[in-house]
Amino acid sequence: MKQSALKITVMLGGPSAEREVSLKTGGAVAQALRSLGHDVTELDPVPGQWSLAPGTDLVFLALHGTYGEDGQVQQELEHLGMCYTGCGVEASRLAFDKVLTKQRCLASGVPTANYVVFSQADQSWPSGWVPPVILKPVRQGSSVGLQFVRRKEQWVAALAEALKHDREALMEELILGRETTVGILGDQALPIVEVRPKQGGYDYQNKYTSGATDYFCPADFPPNVTKAIQEAALGAFHSIGGRDYARVDVMVRESGDPIVLEVNTLPGMTETSLLPKAAAAAGMTYSGLCQRMVDLALLRR
Repeated sequence: MKQSALKITVMLGGPSAEREVSLKTGGAVAQALRSLGHDVTELDPVPGQWSLAPGTDLVFLALHGTYGEDGQVQQELEHLGMCYTGCGVEASRLAFDKVLTKQRCLASGVPTANYVVFSQADQSWPSGWVPPVILKPVRQGSSVGLQFVRRKEQWVAALAEALKHDREALMEELILGRETTVGILGDQALPIVEVRPKQGGYDYQNKYTSGATDYFCPADFPPNVTKAIQEAALGAFHSIGGRDYARVDVMVRESGDPIVLEVNTLPGMTETSLLPKAAAAAGMTYSGLCQRMVDLALLRR
């Protein structure tokens, strides 16, 4: 179906720790939408001080992190009665909080890693736990503040670092196995992307440094394992009340059992981002993916 030209505002940048990635995402999205004939305005929002261009038909959210991905800007757009891309207010709030996401997954029977939550930098190593573990801020994205703790001697410094980025830190068992991510578009799981950093873990540096990580899509799993991974991802997406699209990070144990890590409701859309890779493996161009995101939002208007 040929879509008529729209007046679209792309929100990008914003105040979060992921601002630089968001600027790249938004720039790429705006270029793609212009190539499709849409009238595109780029807006770098300062909370409480922004306004939309008159006649805006739709807002394409290319924000990441705090304010963009946590339900705040979605709430403001709802108050304006403005149609926007991606998940709604409550799903965004839930997914941005890794603990709330885990609670929803567990309630829905979706497999997720064991965890403990810390709120103070002087808290001691929890009894019954054995390294290696992973520490991450409860409410951040793009692997901001992510810490690998392989020995107990690293604990104090790692906890302090994680708590610099949020008031709470989440400690999880470090799942040994293969790291994957599953893009969801509409209500369909896209081909699985396997992520293999050349050195260390999939942290902020490896995520955004070109050539630092190898990606395989579709990931090479037996059909039954592929199905289990995609079903776990869709289960997590549904558990938080997701709509339109998202990206779900899933570790796969050597046994083939999937373990959901988190749901990203506004996944990156840069040239190294994973959702566009998955869409490409499903035969979709980058501009086609952007248009599909617009179309899904328009269905609600």
